[in-house]
Amino acid sequence: MEILKLLFYILIFPGFLFSTVFGLFLSGIDRKVVAKMQRRVGPPILQPFYDLFKLIGKERIIPREAARKVFIMAPIIGLVAAVTISLFIPIFGFTFVPNAADIIVIIYLLTIPAVALMIGGSSSGSPYAGVGISREMVAMLSYELPLVIVLLAVGLKVGHGLDVTGGVTFSLAKINDYQVQNGTMISHLSMIPAAIAFLLLIPAEVGSVPFDVAEAETEICEGPLVEYSGLYLGIYKLTSSVKIVIMTSLFVVLFLGGRGFGNLFANIILFIVLCIVITIISISFIKGVVGRIKIEQTLKFFWIVPTTLGILSLVLAYLGL
Repeated sequence: MEILKLLFYILIFPGFLFSTVFGLFLSGIDRKVVAKMQRRVGPPILQPFYDLFKLIGKERIIPREAARKVFIMAPIIGLVAAVTISLFIPIFGFTFVPNAADIIVIIYLLTIPAVALMIGGSSSGSPYAGVGISREMVAMLSYELPLVIVLLAVGLKVGHGLDVTGGVTFSLAKINDYQVQNGTMISHLSMIPAAIAFLLLIPAEVGSVPFDVAEAETEICEGPLVEYSGLYLGIYKLTSSVKIVIMTSLFVVLFLGGRGFGNLFANIILFIVLCIVITIISISFIKGVVGRIKIEQTLKFFWIVPTTLGILSLVLAYLGL
């Protein structure tokens, strides 16, 4: 029975089927909202589904100079890592794979899709991919630091509040328990800077405008993805959609968690609605009003603005505010 339950979690909900379908749906909402902001009709919300099916049906071309096995396995590994993260994210107290240090696991898993993108691009042998890989590496260095600081600030706040041994917790379940007792994290003054920083980090993790410097279609022809086509390109696009689900879900758990409605089905609906709202705020709105920035501007921005906000929350949490 436990094995069947685990397989359901992995393959159906909140694993592969839910995270991929919901991710494509969020991508469709994002494109529609941006179109409305720019006074365009825009594609239908289901367009990402059509695009994926179209890519699956197209020819899969592998460059002659490519390292074939690495070229094929890289996108699959990235997608598996992204889907795995969904298993560690609780929905208003309901946990699927309990783990005392799931934040640490999530941090490691979040880096795998980006690393897989770089490895896949490097295996193609394209000079455009080489430029995109260097940009992706710099982008990772820029947004990983503030992300860790924000997570540490939340863990410190909860650790002090629940009197956890060591003063810091890395458990999303305990973070939710704290919010059940003390209200949502975003209602605490010390956590507002961290919440703003996390909202700024979401488009960077997803690779959305203005932080899509690694792909930059108009400059380096999709960078690491330049030689990918058919199913393999579709897997990379699907991974990006799944990462939208992961990052918005993490924001909900970290800053908007708590008791919910007390009913799992109602909590899932609320969770989905909150993820849609966060997608519009952190991805669609920024994409609609800001153009792509340079890679050096990306590094400077994340090491100044989100990092400063994260450190501010960390200090305030340490002071017990």
